[in-house]
Amino acid sequence: MANQIAVVGAGVMGEAFIAALIRSGAPASSITAVVRRPERGDELVTKYSIGVKTLGEALRSSDVVLLGIKPQGLSELMPEIAPHLRSDALVISLLAGKTIAGISAGLGNHQSVARVMPNTPTLIGKGMAGYSLSAGVTDAQKKFVQSLLASTGKAIEIPEDLQNALTGTSGSGPAYFFRFVEAMVDGAVAMGLSRDDATTLSIQTIVGAAALLDESGDTPTRLREKVTSLKGATAEAIAVFDEAGISKVVADAMAASARRAGELAQK
Repeated sequence: MANQIAVVGAGVMGEAFIAALIRSGAPASSITAVVRRPERGDELVTKYSIGVKTLGEALRSSDVVLLGIKPQGLSELMPEIAPHLRSDALVISLLAGKTIAGISAGLGNHQSVARVMPNTPTLIGKGMAGYSLSAGVTDAQKKFVQSLLASTGKAIEIPEDLQNALTGTSGSGPAYFFRFVEAMVDGAVAMGLSRDDATTLSIQTIVGAAALLDESGDTPTRLREKVTSLKGATAEAIAVFDEAGISKVVADAMAASARRAGELAQK
């Protein structure tokens, strides 16, 4: 029998996980969304043929509860969840900065909690997620988490004390990438290219480079060396990056993201 799954909060990321559940083989009939706006529920029913129920109805019949609400809304929602949550249900949290211990305590010392940090490429099935599990998660529940996350892209299990480091790497990472592309486009425009042409050139260059990195089996260092001829044009560009301290700039940015994730966890 398929797990019955309640998705509490079906915004952009919640919907991405609904799509991933279906890709992972979960029947649409096994998925129930809990939403604030009826029109949002109608939209999800039309698009995915899933069910929509009230919070209590959904929780009482669910083996898995996926929390896709905004992190700041968790504290006020947990007292509404706790009375209806089945003791054997797996709770999967997508809430940045919210610890397993905090979620467990807020849900009446619930024992089966998975903390997942996805990123925005999850929306197209190309995500990178890190997950941590409470001691009460069963082998079957762990396999469910692994199957679900495989349908969102790639995933690794990490100790929970590294979740902030993961946020600074893959959680915030897409924004670093987008910011770099912005800078490439601006640089190309400054050299005389139209913004449309600059955007096309920059995006396809990045897409191609990412695919080569993913598929070639070479390390980033090796691929950079292959395209960087001694005293050539690319070498001149790399020298500018190095002189500007690119490795330190990136490391400092990642550390800032991780630090802020830790601060938010205390709120």
